[in-house]
Formats: sequence, C-alpha cells, structure tokens
Amino acid sequence: MRQRDVSFDEFGAFYASHKDRCLRAAVASGIDPGRAEDAVAEAFARAWAQWRTVRNHRSPAAWVVRTAVNADISWWRKRRREVGPPDDVRSEHPDLDGRHDLIAAIRRLPKRQREVVALRYILDLDTVTTSVALDISPGTVSAHLHHALATLRAALATEGAPS
Repeated sequence: MRQRDVSFDEFGAFYASHKDRCLRAAVASGIDPGRAEDAVAEAFARAWAQWRTVRNHRSPAAWVVRTAVNADISWWRKRRREVGPPDDVRSEHPDLDGRHDLIAAIRRLPKRQREVVALRYILDLDTVTTSVALDISPGTVSAHLHHALATLRAALATEGAPS
C-alpha cells in the first residue's frame, strides 16, 4: 500500500530502529509476551496507515506502544471470560534480553508505574515526552518513576538475596 506524500523508506527506518524497544516496552507494560508481538505489529500497521500524522508526534515510538497497549486492552475486553491471565512471563521471547526477573518485577508494578518505567527506560523518552504520551503532568511522571524505582530496587534485592 503506497500513501501519497509518505515515504516507505522513512517508515521502514522508523520500524527497523524501534520495533524491538517497542516490543520490550509493551511486554514491560503488562502485555503477555505471546500477545505482545501481535499487539505491536497491529500498532505498527496502524502507524503506517496514519504515518503522516504519527510521524509528527513528539514520540512516534510512544504512540506505537500506547496503541499496542490499547489493542491488548481491547483484546482482553473481547475475551476476558474466555481466557485466564497469563501464567508466566518466562515464556521464551527473543526480545527480553534475558532479564526475566526485571520484566517480571516491572509487570508487578501498578499500571501507571509500569507505563512510566516502560516509556522512560525502555523507550528512553524524557519526562516531558512521557507526560505527553500518558496525558499526565511531568511531576506525576517523576513521582510514579520514583515510587516504581524504589519498588523495583527492593523487589530485585529480595529476589537476588541468598536464601
């Protein structure tokens, strides 16, 4: 599909440079790793369909992750009575960089804290861009990040402590 006034090469470069980080951010945001690939692929397809608008966002990658999360929420709403929650985040997934303990700890955070950590550290967005993507104030981003990091430090220190 060719869109008028839209460069396939530009979108292709965006996709190639952001797909793995968007996938990691989606998984860290709470999407089951098995569904995350589908949700992120759907989000990139929507980004391509709206590329003239999406490319002008402050962070197109944040737009993709937010769209993937929304797609997963829609998936759950349609199937919540059919499917139970995911059993384990340790399923084999090539894009988790082997940090199952960290991803599992992030997934246990409250929703907004998960989103802030995913956008700030996995997508490497600044505070202002994160606040725009989540429609919250920069101070709220900082507060959520502070609480999330404290929780993650404690959780990872406990998990790493000898028994």
